[in-house]
Amino acid sequence: MSNSEHELQRGLGERHIRLMALGACIGVGLFLGSAKAIQMAGPAIMLSYIIGGLAILVIMRALGEMAVHNPVAGSFSRYAQDYLGPMAGFLTGWNYWFLWLVTCVAEITAVAIYMQIWFPDVDRWVWALLALASMGTINLITVRAFGEFEFWFALIKIVTIIAMVLAGLGMIWFGIGNGGIATGISNLWSHGGFMPNGIQGVLMSLQMVMFAYLGVEMIGLTAGEARNPHKTIPSAINSVFWRILLFYVGALFVIMSIYPWSEIGTQGSPFVMTFERLGIKTAAGIINFVVITAALSSCNGGIFSTGRMLYSLAQHGQAPKPFSKTSSNGVPRNALLLSIFALLLGVLLNYLVPEKVFVWVTSIATFGAIWTWAMILLAQMKFRRGLSPAEQGKLQFRMWLFPLSSYLALAFLALVVVLMAFFEETRIALYIGPAFLVLLALLYKTLNLAPKVDADVAATVSAVG
Repeated sequence: MSNSEHELQRGLGERHIRLMALGACIGVGLFLGSAKAIQMAGPAIMLSYIIGGLAILVIMRALGEMAVHNPVAGSFSRYAQDYLGPMAGFLTGWNYWFLWLVTCVAEITAVAIYMQIWFPDVDRWVWALLALASMGTINLITVRAFGEFEFWFALIKIVTIIAMVLAGLGMIWFGIGNGGIATGISNLWSHGGFMPNGIQGVLMSLQMVMFAYLGVEMIGLTAGEARNPHKTIPSAINSVFWRILLFYVGALFVIMSIYPWSEIGTQGSPFVMTFERLGIKTAAGIINFVVITAALSSCNGGIFSTGRMLYSLAQHGQAPKPFSKTSSNGVPRNALLLSIFALLLGVLLNYLVPEKVFVWVTSIATFGAIWTWAMILLAQMKFRRGLSPAEQGKLQFRMWLFPLSSYLALAFLALVVVLMAFFEETRIALYIGPAFLVLLALLYKTLNLAPKVDADVAATVSAVG
């Protein structure tokens, strides 16, 4: 059997990874879910996104330092294994697989709900199945096919947000769409103040804010399939904070300047409201299309992530060996098929539970993301301490203000977990998330799933030694 049957292909170019980086954080949460976050914190929601964005910037810088130094499939799961121990890698890999399955279930169901706006007589399960089948097929073809679709999905979202921000600024400054009367920005403080619900409202919104950032770490998973990871990954990571300012803070600044924050969410999506005010009568249809592409994009990326993570786990004996094989075009087909099958079961379950479960799903996914981000920070700290001063000086992509920045980011993640315990809707994540990790740990010990080293690799290491 040739080596190519066990290796991923480097088919992602710079434009693919750059647009994936730009689109990773832009999902359904921004277009529709932002309204709920605004109700919690008022205009101060912008502070929540900035604070969360700073933490994400530190996390991504930590991931980038390791990914540029050692670009491998599995990324943070592999780094957790190498620097924190085999069990940490096992828990991180399977946890990430599970959180993306949960997230994809929500996204597939969202596609079905949005399609029913146009085709109310077609059953939801039909659209959910078509969404899963189409995204699964794209992932099974080649990594380049995945990259192309993700490129265009991301571009649609980005163009829509930029158009909304520019149009909104025209209304704020010049009165475009408002009879020539500039709206100004007084709505940011005229309805109970900038922080109408106090610091508690800002803290309450952090869980939802961090869920919105779930997916940004996907950049690290592309390291094993990027043509030039030493160039593309730093470029993508460096843009993280600025795109957060533009896409989240910029969009919310415009929306809350035009409308009183207390009215947002009462009349549908704030994006639809803004475009309709500009005289675009088909705004609802346009935004519905964009939201569908956003959900499909998240599902597409989720299937990619679960497949690559399962492939990496299988390579180290922490998942069944058939999942370590790739097809002739370099796609981990067996790993992808398992994820797609699991998503079929998830879609069925999603129709059997009440709507409240959507909040539970986001909470569970947020806990899983926080575990992943914490493992990235801890692995990077251990990685850096294992280097000599000379080796540290040769790092091509370095963490800023190390180790202070890492400690502050870890403290922030701990704060978000503590806050989740105070609210009934998010508390369930603190039962399911840790329980799943405990189950994984028991399986690891019981089945002796410490990573296995291939005989060829062991012989090579022995010869070198």
